[in-house]
Amino acid sequence: MASSVKHLCTICHDDGISQSAVTWCTECEVFFCGDCEKLHRKSRLSKNHNTMSDEDYQKLPTFMQEISSQCRDHKMKFELYCFFHTCLCCVQCVTEKHKKCQDMKTLSEILKKVKSSASVHLFENDLKNVKENLDTAIKYLKTRISTINTQKTKVVEEISYKRKSINDYLNKLEKDLLNDLESKHSQLKFNMATLMQQMEQRASQTDQMQSQFTKMMQYATELQMYIGLREIEKTTAQTAKYIEDLESGNHFTEKNLEVHISSALQSILQDVKSFGDININTTSSTLRLNTERKEQAQHLVLKVPGIEQIKPSLLTRLTIPEDIKSLNTSACLILRDGKCIILDYNKKLLLLFSNSGIFIRKVVTLTEYPWDACFVRNNTVAVTLGRANKTALVDVNKSKIIQTVKVSHDCYGVASDGKTLVISNGDSQCTTVNLNDKSHTILEGLGGVGRISLFQGNIYSINSGKYNVCCYKITGESLWTFQHGDIASPVGLTLDKNGFVYIASLGNNSIVVVSPDGRTCKTILSEADGIIHPWTIDINRETGIMIVSSEISDNNNDKYKTAFVYKI
Repeated sequence: MASSVKHLCTICHDDGISQSAVTWCTECEVFFCGDCEKLHRKSRLSKNHNTMSDEDYQKLPTFMQEISSQCRDHKMKFELYCFFHTCLCCVQCVTEKHKKCQDMKTLSEILKKVKSSASVHLFENDLKNVKENLDTAIKYLKTRISTINTQKTKVVEEISYKRKSINDYLNKLEKDLLNDLESKHSQLKFNMATLMQQMEQRASQTDQMQSQFTKMMQYATELQMYIGLREIEKTTAQTAKYIEDLESGNHFTEKNLEVHISSALQSILQDVKSFGDININTTSSTLRLNTERKEQAQHLVLKVPGIEQIKPSLLTRLTIPEDIKSLNTSACLILRDGKCIILDYNKKLLLLFSNSGIFIRKVVTLTEYPWDACFVRNNTVAVTLGRANKTALVDVNKSKIIQTVKVSHDCYGVASDGKTLVISNGDSQCTTVNLNDKSHTILEGLGGVGRISLFQGNIYSINSGKYNVCCYKITGESLWTFQHGDIASPVGLTLDKNGFVYIASLGNNSIVVVSPDGRTCKTILSEADGIIHPWTIDINRETGIMIVSSEISDNNNDKYKTAFVYKI
């Protein structure tokens, strides 16, 4: 967005005078009022300088107004451009930071006819295409939002329908059971009531006989008493036998009402843990963007170095304390601040070293054998714990495990881009973990994923058995596989900021670089450079610092593990 601030003459302002500027010198990068501009034009040193009106200057976008032709660090004019580091350089920059950079060009040569070059038209088309693609993508996403809203409504309806169906069916089963209860209860009640009625009649007869017996004792003759007693005896015997028959005939067996709920119905309460699952089913996008320049993209100065230009220079070697020289290094990392991390498999230790390679401290001791490690974000490092099926997230500054991620398979290789954690099982399976919502996605059928790395949304892996390196989409789709005689028993890999893949090739004691397209490779370090049994490798993509684990011999010719740090 263009500025609307009225500028003051730089020369007059330095003298304490507020005078409106009318021009801006593109080479001196100062504003002039009318009088100062005349003096500027008369000077032998500046009479050929290009100027523009303050009005035109204010039409420039703000970010362009802030561009300076001078180096902020050394206050010297930019004169060169480094293609390897894609940056402008002054003479002092070259002396301090770019001594080994071979692809340098003068800035004047690069800037020749920039505005009239074919690239300008291409970039103009790029801006148009990008805007069209953004508009298309926004429209597409709006359509997708509408679609998933409709899908949500349908899912809610389906859940409600299924719930109603289950309720209706359970209501029917409940009604059937209650009807059965009513029937059995009525039958039991009727049988006992009938028996009780019969026994009540017997009891009434017995009561009557007891009343008659008292009167017999008072008024009957001896003959009447004798015959009456015989009759009472007969009746009593019959009644006693009646009661005995009832008892022996199980008429007094207690029949209780109880319910046995269906085991299938009981299992719902025990086995059914959810009403269902909501899945996000991923399919190929129907979005079609303009890819007109996909195969012919050009850049004015942003040039990715070729594989032949990658030549590491040794910076330092880690100094291993005597008490931990018997390292079994399973991972080595370069942190964002330049410090180094070593993961020791046998001792289950995470070790921290300074930028200069000096041992600082033990970060944490793990309870299971660690296999691999990667930087996640902030001060956090992820460490895989093999057959424990989990990965520990370790805060290096606090020296403690702050979280444990549990997955359904062995945890071997691990990689992260700060948002996603990818964990391989060392075979053909990976789990991607969203670090924000902790959701898991399992990727099946990958071709032997051992050590892994993430770059621009793709998964890179090595297969030590097949001596190859593979590139997959984050969804598991294979993009390319590369195999070459220079790669033997690959055991570690990492990528730099340009997408070059660096392989620790154990079988031939070398470090091999594979091009971003997976078509060519080059050995950049070998046994001649002191690389013996390299196992792990890592690169800080921001600084271009690389660490490689290796084996060396001390003065007593005893071999031990260490790590070399390089600038690439």
